[in-house]
Amino acid sequence: MPGSQLKRLKASLREKGVIGPQLSKKQKKKNAQDGKTNNRRFQKAADLEGIRENFNPFDLKHNARGPKFEVTTNRPATSNASKGRPTEAKSLGEERRRQTLLVELSRRHKVGGILDRRFGENDPFMAPEEKMRERFVREKQSHKSSMFDLEDDGPSEGLTHLGQSLSFDGPELVDDFEEDDLSAESDAAASDDEHRGSKRVRPFDLEAPDGDQAEGQPERKKSKQEVMKEVISKSKFYKAERQANKDADEDLREELDMELPDLHDLLFNKKKATGGTRNDTAESAVAGKERMERDYDMRLRQLAQDRRAQPTDRSKTDEEKALEESKRLKELEEKRLKRMRGEEVSDSDEEEIADIQSEEPTHGSALFMENEEDDFGLGKGIKARPTATELGFDDEDDFIIEDDLIASDSDLELIEDDVPSDEEESGAEDDDEFTKGILNEEETQNPVFSSRHMDSAATNDTREDSNGLPYTFPCPETLDDFVEMTKSIPMEHVPTMVQRIRALYHPKLDSENKSKLAKFIAILIQYLAFVSNHTKLPPFHVLETLIRHIHSLAKSFPIETANEFRLQFEDFSQSRPLSPNLGDLMVLTAVGTIFPTSDHFHHVATPAGLLIARNLEKVPKRLTDYAQGAFLSTLALQYQQVSKRYVPEVMNFCLNTLCALAPEKATATLGYFPIHEPTPGTRISSAKSLTVRKLAPADCVRDDITDEEATSTKLAILATTAQLLEAAADLFSGKTAFFETFEPVKDVLTHLASKPCKTKLPAALNEQFIKLQSKLDRMLRLAHMARRPLELHHHRPLPIKSAIPKFEDSFDPNKHYDPDRDRAELAKLRAEHKKERKGAMRELRKDTNFMAREQLRMKKAKDAAYEKKYKRLVAEIQGEEGREANAYEREKQMRKRASKR
Repeated sequence: MPGSQLKRLKASLREKGVIGPQLSKKQKKKNAQDGKTNNRRFQKAADLEGIRENFNPFDLKHNARGPKFEVTTNRPATSNASKGRPTEAKSLGEERRRQTLLVELSRRHKVGGILDRRFGENDPFMAPEEKMRERFVREKQSHKSSMFDLEDDGPSEGLTHLGQSLSFDGPELVDDFEEDDLSAESDAAASDDEHRGSKRVRPFDLEAPDGDQAEGQPERKKSKQEVMKEVISKSKFYKAERQANKDADEDLREELDMELPDLHDLLFNKKKATGGTRNDTAESAVAGKERMERDYDMRLRQLAQDRRAQPTDRSKTDEEKALEESKRLKELEEKRLKRMRGEEVSDSDEEEIADIQSEEPTHGSALFMENEEDDFGLGKGIKARPTATELGFDDEDDFIIEDDLIASDSDLELIEDDVPSDEEESGAEDDDEFTKGILNEEETQNPVFSSRHMDSAATNDTREDSNGLPYTFPCPETLDDFVEMTKSIPMEHVPTMVQRIRALYHPKLDSENKSKLAKFIAILIQYLAFVSNHTKLPPFHVLETLIRHIHSLAKSFPIETANEFRLQFEDFSQSRPLSPNLGDLMVLTAVGTIFPTSDHFHHVATPAGLLIARNLEKVPKRLTDYAQGAFLSTLALQYQQVSKRYVPEVMNFCLNTLCALAPEKATATLGYFPIHEPTPGTRISSAKSLTVRKLAPADCVRDDITDEEATSTKLAILATTAQLLEAAADLFSGKTAFFETFEPVKDVLTHLASKPCKTKLPAALNEQFIKLQSKLDRMLRLAHMARRPLELHHHRPLPIKSAIPKFEDSFDPNKHYDPDRDRAELAKLRAEHKKERKGAMRELRKDTNFMAREQLRMKKAKDAAYEKKYKRLVAEIQGEEGREANAYEREKQMRKRASKR
């Protein structure tokens, strides 16, 4: 059993020779002669330090699991003994926190105070004499100026004595030194020396009257007075020269200030009035103030619109431009394909696409892709008429330019008119950029739409144009307000009204206009559905223009637009799930125009497609159901124009419609698709003499029609369905299952082209069926020829690729051997970050614990001081009360004794 701590300590001291038998005098003397005394002292201190370290087991960090097993390795052996000094490290950390965190804690919530910045004041190891000596040295080093510095511009007081100047420049003090007296004294001294026969003294050389030295004589040494005069004169000369240069600079500055108005006129391209007589009549104060405010507004707009100068790049060659354009189109197509396949587009891809779109050149022909959508989910727009690009405009929005309708958020300018003329520059003060893209020429010239009068004109101006339409309208808050506003306006002028509302409440005019337009776009969507449900359907070009307005506003308010469309879908699916009206059909049409329908998942396009598929799956009972199905099938094919996804509901509805409207029922099975038996009176009979017309929107809702109109509608539905099948064949021609999909179509067309059906249908419709049948035969034959059965490879067997294993001579299991250097560096950085993060969290926890301990200590000290003061005050009060009580008792006893007497 090991001994006690004391026995172990004594044994260690005796082993190191710290204690034990003392050396004799002879040994001590010998060691002193050999110089071993100092070495012995140092050796003794080192031994004591070693004993102190080894004696305390808690001063070192040991392995918690004990010693590890021995292994054979070429690395240096690592001792399983103690590693680190936790006690010493903890004490050092505490001391460091006391010097930093404790000081900050004591200064927290304290303002003001005196901070002693004297040298050495906070150094406890410096003696007062050392502090004073260091401060004296610092003061001497910092003080470099002298009052006798001749280069100083300030006035010099000169030498003084008893408060009086010692200079001889004043009228009272005159230098009485005369060189003649000095010469006379020299002559007298020389005569006395010669008379006494002493050694000869060389006489002083007198100065010539003209100041020149005599010939053959050396140059006379200047007196101190002459040297000082020369130095002072030079100093005054330099000072006067500097003052002259300063005055010249000041004069030049004043001259430039006087010429500044002319330079200002040149900068702003103003022409001075040449010759002629000026108008002597002064303007009134009100007119001058208005002119000043107008000039201020104009200058402010110019500064806001002025772009800073940027370094121009070199002109790119045609090959470089073509390469950049092909790269841009390729990136956009890759992004569209990712969205169509339902893959996530990362932020880096979106930034790259945004950079590519920003680098698109502003000059040259602007190319447009039908499959290009905006990042926030807006589609390609209506393509029924010439687009902005085709008409020569450089604009991102591919709208149709009709009746000067231009997107409000696009800076639409003619590409050829890049350099404005002088007349346009002179009139640029009154033109606002936001009205150039929305209003036509007549409205732009109207002062109502000027930016200075836009706010007041919305309520005060009631003038009208040539069509009797007011120039100003209030921004509606609800659909009822908008309907009330349109009651007195012809339907053809409603788009013009929307134009002017957008111009009057442009977001650049007022910060509140943005919220007003956000409500207005929801009202427009509601109005589109409302006006489509009227008994008298409005002209289609009016609805088309309203959809273009919604498309343009959706660029600025995509979230509000999407939410309103989703609300319309929710109302449609809940109130009338299988009986849509014209308003619902127009809303679905607007969705295909505004939003990208090629996305795999979209917040608006996907619910719209689901609603279309749900209504196509129902069993038609009336003629309007077939007309609505044809309309919805057209929208479904339009939605899939880019992505080319197969929609089985469209094919089933078209085949059922052909079978239901056929004059005769087919006896054989026409295909593997669900066939619904039509209601009586649905099939076509005796329509040989009728002409085939196109379907109209009214056919989707009209039920009270005559037999002849019903037959005409059936023929129109039959012709439209055949056209839909032809469009579907062209759309899905690249699918691998094209043969199985369109083989039933060929059988149905064969049945319609048979003699029983052919005799009851018009000749034009029969010819259409025959052409479609021949086209499908050709396409099916090509699809069948393109198919090849699966077969094995026709090449020799390829051996499995094998590689020689790689051996590391100095393999370390703790080291990562990653062949990818970038990945290895990234893993290394992650490990370092994790290590540093853990260390930082550990230090923060220690700092928090230290702060908590110090705050608790300070609180205890404060409570103890308060308790001590409280007890002292209580003791004083009790002492005073006891003294007064004793005095009262003595007085009481004295009165009792006095009363007894």
